[in-house]
Amino acid sequence: MRQTIAYPLVVVTGLAVPGAALAEATLPPGPGKDVVENVCTTCHQLGRIVNSGYSPEGWRNVVSMMVNIGAPLSADQVMQVSTYLAKNFPERPAPAAEIIPGKVQVAIKEWTVPTPGSRPHDPLATPDGAIWYSGQMANVLGRLDPKTGEIREFKLPPDSGPHGLVADRDGNIWYTANFGGYIGKLDPKTGAVTQFKMPDPKARDPHTLKFDQHGILWFTVQGGNMVGRLDPETGAIKLIQSPTPKSNPYGMVIDSHGIPFFAEFGSNKIARIDPATMAIHEYELPHADARPRRVAITADDLIWYSDYRRGYLGRLDPKSGAVAEFPSPGGPHSQPYGITMLHGAIWYSESGVKPNTLVRFDPKTRAFQTWAIPSGGGVVRNMMPTADGHGLALACSGVNKIAVVTVR
Repeated sequence: MRQTIAYPLVVVTGLAVPGAALAEATLPPGPGKDVVENVCTTCHQLGRIVNSGYSPEGWRNVVSMMVNIGAPLSADQVMQVSTYLAKNFPERPAPAAEIIPGKVQVAIKEWTVPTPGSRPHDPLATPDGAIWYSGQMANVLGRLDPKTGEIREFKLPPDSGPHGLVADRDGNIWYTANFGGYIGKLDPKTGAVTQFKMPDPKARDPHTLKFDQHGILWFTVQGGNMVGRLDPETGAIKLIQSPTPKSNPYGMVIDSHGIPFFAEFGSNKIARIDPATMAIHEYELPHADARPRRVAITADDLIWYSDYRRGYLGRLDPKSGAVAEFPSPGGPHSQPYGITMLHGAIWYSESGVKPNTLVRFDPKTRAFQTWAIPSGGGVVRNMMPTADGHGLALACSGVNKIAVVTVR
């Protein structure tokens, strides 16, 4: 539990805190100090708290995440701690969003998910028009009906930490249990969950998953530095190590020939997997500092990636190995993240600017257009087209919302 609780604050802040700073950190006086010292520091080093910074709403969300996974705080203490942290550790400045006008019009509608601190991670648009999401820190899968606004939550086995989502042909919802070390299948009709445990304990954090054209489920294992496949008919799982150490396999797509490609967020590489042998071939990106995080694929099987570290949109041609890069409108600290393809254009989010932006890139004209996300976004970690093909589904983690973008 202690390792699980430590996860959100470290990852959400993204801070590199020197060991000396962790040891020497102190808290300023005020109501809530004692609770932070006595409760929060049982799982977090003090330096990770004092070197964080959020808006009041952001701190309430972070503290609620802690409560969701076991922090012993009453409702009054949640408010007291959130107020104390917001006063003493306010949100740090971020690059301003760069709004580029254009001919495409969009409407963005957002819904707040029921459980505070859910940290919705990935969205999933299903053929019935619903939008599912993984409530990672609330340990739930949620289903939104955009027509009515009704949201239903499905509770998962304890400490699952759902992450990626995909639906099968029968309407079951498959997910990666990022904290629980398994692949799960939820039957929405009954709420029953089937677990497929990782055969290797080192594969502790399955991440993104995709079905190929034959119904085989492929997935990445980030910290375990692996990729794997699962046969839903037999439950058999096969894992293979990524060739580059600490490459952190992350986002994944399947091309038109059933070949999986994945981003190596810990290195400057994109990789493909041979479906028959599971042999991995890596494509090294030109810049050593490139860190591809999510990937999208167009009808011509070109791989597009969000370079989170450098603030670039990239394109890889797997046939030739040629790479093209385009600076993201928000600049080098814009942190491009969730990415997908719709109507021949590349759509992605900039998570490092304030507010987060939705970005559209036209590969033919190489023109960008951007929009501010109304709620601020709070890091849009993933997105995908809606089932009707007229828009996008987004998960806005830090503000506890799901968004639907209608493209006109």
